[in-house]
Amino acid sequence: MATYRGIGAVGQTVMGLLKDASADTEFAGYRFELFQSADFSGPNPIQEGVSLYLYRVAVNTSRRNMPPGFGPDGQRYKPPIPVDLYYLLTPWAKNAVKQHRLLGWAIREIQNVPVLPASLLNFYSPERDTFRPSETVELVFDILTPQELENILTPVKLTQPLSVCYVARTVMLESTVPYAEAGPVQTRVFDYGEVVEG
Repeated sequence: MATYRGIGAVGQTVMGLLKDASADTEFAGYRFELFQSADFSGPNPIQEGVSLYLYRVAVNTSRRNMPPGFGPDGQRYKPPIPVDLYYLLTPWAKNAVKQHRLLGWAIREIQNVPVLPASLLNFYSPERDTFRPSETVELVFDILTPQELENILTPVKLTQPLSVCYVARTVMLESTVPYAEAGPVQTRVFDYGEVVEG
């Protein structure tokens, strides 16, 4: 299970993979950045590159009721919370052809590594222990209707850019609060009560 840093590590990994893969391509030297809503200000936030905008985080309902987790030392902790991360990936370029080529390249590169192992997730994170060795996060291409896309872009006041959406499933955010357990039963007492007639 990931620490609270897991959400940040997923975005850093996607951008890190794309940046590293661009080294020997026509997109070498391009910017690959995580965005928040304020970064969309202005007509062209990035001249040439790719942005990744986390626009939604939701609890994974199919795995919502998790049992208590275990730490490396065997200590039981409160149940983890499984979350899915929804991203908007946008290519930025000086002309439409370059933008289309950049988008096609980015989609292909992400599909080359659709399941991110802990080794990659920890590599691109400043901390090297965010994910446990057995953990993975799956990147799934998501389809949005034009209305859904407009709902995402309206708050950031952005004219609809050429973009695609991905869902990162599932990041298990572990708890650091010990799970309180009663001690084992030592004795049981059986007694009789009296019926009082009134």
